[in-house]
Amino acid sequence: MQYALQTGEAELAGYAQASRMGTMAASIAHEVNQPLAAIVANANAALRWMARTPPGVAEARESLEQIVREGQRAADVIQSVRSMFKSKELARASVDLNQLIHEVLTLVQGTLEKHGAVVRTELDEALIPVTGNRVQLQQVLFNLVSNAIEAMELVVDRSVLVKSELESGGGVRVTVEDSGSGIDPKVIDQIFTSFFTTKTDGMGMGLSICQAIIESHGGRLWVSPSASRGAVFRFTLPTGRLGGEYKKEWIEGNKDAP
Repeated sequence: MQYALQTGEAELAGYAQASRMGTMAASIAHEVNQPLAAIVANANAALRWMARTPPGVAEARESLEQIVREGQRAADVIQSVRSMFKSKELARASVDLNQLIHEVLTLVQGTLEKHGAVVRTELDEALIPVTGNRVQLQQVLFNLVSNAIEAMELVVDRSVLVKSELESGGGVRVTVEDSGSGIDPKVIDQIFTSFFTTKTDGMGMGLSICQAIIESHGGRLWVSPSASRGAVFRFTLPTGRLGGEYKKEWIEGNKDAP
């Protein structure tokens, strides 16, 4: 009996380890898919520019520079996802979310043009920096904006609103709202569940990773239907001004924020 129990425990431990490894592999595959796709697209663009007579050297150079940026982003994402499965946290520092939003919008500019979408920003100039890991927070913003663009495939008027604001309680809130067809109310409660996806070619890891990152920063990420149409994703984060017990109270109070 004791041997059987030990054998069963060993098998369960093996299954758990395999599950963790599978989740990690799926997470990395999901997160690096977008920069890799961008690298391929830019490489093809560079080849087309160089094949012209005369060659479009300046345009080809721009495509190659974009490849370098996307390659570095892929490397950063891999390091970020790997660190989520370790006990050791990534280094954190003061992060200007408005600046991070501008950086992400620059990264997705090509995708916006390809899909005929426009972005409108409402950024609070009085926003207070947050303490966090820059790569991980960039990862969250990139996923939310990319998802917003993809959600508008079936509509004509394609616009995304990215908004930042200082909350009365001392934290900050970022909103990404799209004008897409929205999320089916029947599945909206499952949207952050690992491996759940509404995309035919999706892996269902992006939003669950985003939620894990925001929660590890003491914040909260949630989704709600737009007042008109589409979906609204919001996340909150505590700021550097929130210290000690007040920061703890803010985090506890925002766990069930609407």
